Amino acid sequence: MTMFKALSTLDASQTWAAVLGFIVLLFMGRKAWVDYKIRRAGGVRSSVLATNPITGFRFFARAGYMQARDQLDEFYDELYNWATPECPNCVEIAFIGGVRFLMTREPEHVKTVLTSKFTDYGKGPKFHETWSPFLGDSIFTTDGQLWSDSRALIRPMFIKERVRDIEIFDKWTKTLISKLPASGQTVDIMDLFYRMTLDVTTDFLLGHSVDSLNNPKHEFVDAFQEVQRIQMMLTILAPFRHIIPKYRYNRGIRVLERFIEPFIQRTLALQPSELEDLSKSSSDFTFLHSLARRTRDAKVIRDQLMAVLLAGRDTTAATLSWTIYELSHYPRVYHKLRNEILSVVGPSRAPTYEDLKSLTYLTHTLNEALRLYPAVPYNLRAALKDTSLPGIKGQPDITVLEGDIVTYSALSMQRRPDLYPATGEMVGKGEKGQRQPFEDPSVFSPERWDYWTPKAWNYVPFNGGPRICVGQNFAMTEMAFTLVRLLQKYDRLEYRGDWHAQFHKAEIVGAPGHGVPVAFFEAQEGDVA
Repeated sequence: MTMFKALSTLDASQTWAAVLGFIVLLFMGRKAWVDYKIRRAGGVRSSVLATNPITGFRFFARAGYMQARDQLDEFYDELYNWATPECPNCVEIAFIGGVRFLMTREPEHVKTVLTSKFTDYGKGPKFHETWSPFLGDSIFTTDGQLWSDSRALIRPMFIKERVRDIEIFDKWTKTLISKLPASGQTVDIMDLFYRMTLDVTTDFLLGHSVDSLNNPKHEFVDAFQEVQRIQMMLTILAPFRHIIPKYRYNRGIRVLERFIEPFIQRTLALQPSELEDLSKSSSDFTFLHSLARRTRDAKVIRDQLMAVLLAGRDTTAATLSWTIYELSHYPRVYHKLRNEILSVVGPSRAPTYEDLKSLTYLTHTLNEALRLYPAVPYNLRAALKDTSLPGIKGQPDITVLEGDIVTYSALSMQRRPDLYPATGEMVGKGEKGQRQPFEDPSVFSPERWDYWTPKAWNYVPFNGGPRICVGQNFAMTEMAFTLVRLLQKYDRLEYRGDWHAQFHKAEIVGAPGHGVPVAFFEAQEGDVA
């Protein structure tokens, strides 16, 4: 009471000065307490960019600004210009002195978060709160037993190669090709890829497609895109998420739910014996049927469907788009890839699983696209208890306190030149046993995979450890199948536009910001590349 009586005797300017002084002392006290806990744990901070709202606000404001301008990759790399030599690839920001946001592009940190100290890190309660309106309690938003149960629900449909999957790929790839214009005319192939992968994924999940290749104005398509855009903004501006308008976000989620809920209800109306009979039919058994065999909870099913829909549509479409973007600039690579496809599969036959596995250069082409353009460029984990990240050689570990957020970027990490051999350095063994000069790592070169293998944790397009992408094989098969069918029909590819003006548009998934305007030229019968 004495303090309030004293304040009441001050004039306005003195009162504001006193309040400001109190706030400064509060943040200084919070910082001192965090510093004490870090010292007590025997570690250090990473490179510190900000520890209070005054110095921290500009970083969050710039993050929002750069995201709005589709320059998040530049912003993320800029942060390391402020790093110290003792911690060159990990920086931290604290907005209110308590929770720290650590940004890293260090392979050992990724390894620690995903494997070495897997139980110390998770999605955390704040991530779950931010994402649960969209993805609920799914595999992407939960930890511990909830996460384990989610993975157990999803995994059975991805652990074996199913004939139905190839049939789905073939059906929708044919539909995509039927939408391409006449030979030599321009088309945004990225738009078609996004529509095709949505059709593939909804067909796989529900046994019924959105059919967006034939109906591009379907409200589901627009809603799905809008929800993802706002979700990314809510994640980037996490401390301010409560003041970001969410009307369009919530409306979009309702559109998605209106589409999938009738399928859930029809499936739950089936008797367990009917689901068991369906499971014996490769052609009729869907992902939704598989979920319903294991749970009768409609919300659990809804959440897992949303999660796989997000993972199955955008990541595959973005990677295919980047692959065609690069192939359009390197006709030699395109011709070499087409020759391999024709020699193994021929000009018209649909490839089998065995064919796709034997197409080594095709695998290398996709690996190279994922190296330069990992589908999920940014990911994060929360510390579930006091833990640490390894320091560089000769430096102490970085203490990470419970509740701190660690953001890691596969995009930034996989583009670090110092993680590769020097350009021109003789590396590995070539096709005839000789060592090969290493290509500039910033250049698209599938050949490098003939004689070079990235070090563990330097290349993580599908994450790693217990949370490694359960649909990795499904995605790689779908992408390989699509490229085979395209290259069988078209012997030449041409970019229409300024290839060098392309930019990386990061929402949840990183995609070409200008789309991919290209022209395909149909092969004449008997032609080879």
